Amino acid sequence: MKFISWNVNGIRACVTKGFLDYFKEVDADIFCLQETKLQEGQIDLELEGYHQYWNYAQKKGYSGTAIFTKEKPLNVYYGIGIEEHDTEGRVITLEFNDFHFVTVYTPNSQSELKRLEYRMKWEDDFRDYLVKLDSIKPVIVCGDLNVAHEEIDLKNPKTNRKNAGFTDEERNKFSEFLKEGFIDTYRYFNPSKEGAYSWWSYRFNARKNNSGWRIDYFVASKKLEDRLVSADIHNEILGSDHCPVELVIK
Repeated sequence: MKFISWNVNGIRACVTKGFLDYFKEVDADIFCLQETKLQEGQIDLELEGYHQYWNYAQKKGYSGTAIFTKEKPLNVYYGIGIEEHDTEGRVITLEFNDFHFVTVYTPNSQSELKRLEYRMKWEDDFRDYLVKLDSIKPVIVCGDLNVAHEEIDLKNPKTNRKNAGFTDEERNKFSEFLKEGFIDTYRYFNPSKEGAYSWWSYRFNARKNNSGWRIDYFVASKKLEDRLVSADIHNEILGSDHCPVELVIK
């Protein structure tokens, strides 16, 4: 099974930049979006052979997630069941026979870390949600987690130490999450690969110079370790300031 996750930074804009061609070409079993930036009825995507599930933020033109899946899930859940977190369209969970599949757009701590306190609460609640799911059946979670976990995961770690996405607090929360029995699948297959990024600023020719961050992930329950086949980052695909990431399992 092939899974793709992509923060499209506005699906309507991404559609004008070749999204549908890539979608058809990659032929994923499950394809996830983050930062869709729209409300219900603002786009009509013809994706033959796929069931579509969308979670919209209450605030217009903000956040939002979507999952397109060939196999119809047993159940679909929107949000994590906590009202404080569930107004921004950040989480969709699909339940299949032998695993849960979750896509997430993690809140950004923002400039001057003005949302870091909220982010810490989110991290704890979202981790608890995933651990509870994992106690029922294994979990695959993907999306823009808005954190570069280790220094290898961004071009300029020293100058970004206290910036959103690379604070000690955010990195420690990701470590805590993995310790609960989860695998960062890209690092599982590429433990020491440098220059592997999934997001680049639009400024300073960052993408051209590959001055980026790896903040888009597929994380899987350790229970699924023997089913992991490969994990990849498709940095050749344009259309957003992020690129798609991939996981293949048996």
